[in-house]
Amino acid sequence: MLYQWQLAEWQALISQGERLPHALLLTGEPGIGKLAFGRHLAQSLLCESTAADKPCGVCDACRWYLAGNHPDFRELTPAVEEEGDEDAKPKKKASAWITVDQVRELNDFVHLSAHRAGRRVTLIQPAEALNLAAANALLKTLEEPPPGAMFILVSHQWRRLLPTIRSRCRRLALSIPPREQALAWLAQQGISDAEANLAEAGGAPLAAQERADAGVTAARRSFLGELADPRKLDPLGLAERLDKQKVEVARVTDWLSRWLHDLARLGLAQSVRYYPDEAGRLASLATTLDPVRLMRYHDTVLEAKKLSSHPLNARLVYEQLLFGYQQAVRPANKG
Repeated sequence: MLYQWQLAEWQALISQGERLPHALLLTGEPGIGKLAFGRHLAQSLLCESTAADKPCGVCDACRWYLAGNHPDFRELTPAVEEEGDEDAKPKKKASAWITVDQVRELNDFVHLSAHRAGRRVTLIQPAEALNLAAANALLKTLEEPPPGAMFILVSHQWRRLLPTIRSRCRRLALSIPPREQALAWLAQQGISDAEANLAEAGGAPLAAQERADAGVTAARRSFLGELADPRKLDPLGLAERLDKQKVEVARVTDWLSRWLHDLARLGLAQSVRYYPDEAGRLASLATTLDPVRLMRYHDTVLEAKKLSSHPLNARLVYEQLLFGYQQAVRPANKG
């Protein structure tokens, strides 16, 4: 399925016909539908209909694909690991990485003959989850792909990929939809306060839809309200509440980094990007800041955001970030 804002990019791509590359790297902001685009392309490549511009949805290949059991398709995602001791029933947990063993299994699939005498299609998402060994193993296949092998890589952070991987792919940068089109789609999904959620998501409609959860919205507004008055901020108390509410570290660092971005943007361009509904409180705070101190703290938050997928003591992370925030936004010394 394609989203309405992807139709022009789809037509431009599919018009290339047999000139499509053997490896395509889809990039762009999170939450704009890159994965949906990649899966639509995979189905189209496998479709056995004579239609040139989209998969038919009714041929054997399409039915198998939609049922998740097409023999000539593989979707590679981070591995699922088992954790727990020998005496306890193991729990399954998603890894952060695509492993070399997964890529070796994929290479076996890629070099087999196609079951339907057509293409063998592989979708890898997110491609930046390939660990170093896995990326090097994949590189060998990308350099000398067997006939009929097609690769679709989906990446939110494509610059993290090995340069050698990037050089073997043709990059297609998918764009953020026009604001009015994104708002119209959100309205169709029944999303309330669509403008605020779309702004916080940086214009990405799928991310805005995810952020529109009532519980998440209430937690975010409460958190930003505390940030707006750093003199009354209680880092220990707020950290405890966030921990008890089970708010993920990734979500808190996301809110915090966007708040800091808007503070810095006000000082440079007198505008906000992510929290226009908080513009008044942001403006009153921005006038007293030391921009150098603010940007240094912003780097600290981004580092914490990178580590958010690792096992962490969330409460300790929140305490450190909130004490750091108080220091970063204390009034600049004008003397």
